Amino acid sequence: MNHTNWFLLENEQDYELAIARYQQIKHAEKGSVGHKEKTLLAHLISEYESKTSELPEVDPIEMIKIRMEDFGFNSSDLAKEYGDKGTISKVLNYKQALSLTMIRKFSKMMEIPVEALIKEYQLKGSS
Repeated sequence: MNHTNWFLLENEQDYELAIARYQQIKHAEKGSVGHKEKTLLAHLISEYESKTSELPEVDPIEMIKIRMEDFGFNSSDLAKEYGDKGTISKVLNYKQALSLTMIRKFSKMMEIPVEALIKEYQLKGSS
């Protein structure tokens, strides 16, 4: 599929097309036309989702896992953004708390409101 003129997503069909296109170009080179389109799509998708769905009441780690699935990310993608696969693994397994730097990066990367990531949550092995 070639470059499309994107407009605000107004219905489920627009949303599905945007998601499909995002999946095709999610690895576009930074600075390229594809990357600009990807960034625009991420914004449009996020806007549509915020209007059509309430964010579930889940802890920050669940929220990150949900958004990872939404965007097709895995822990390696998070490690590329943050720089340490071991730490990412500990965080996703509730063994280490999110750091302020992670909250900032993941909020931007996965379009999660910072407020959703700063909520308190229970780590495993702590009371």
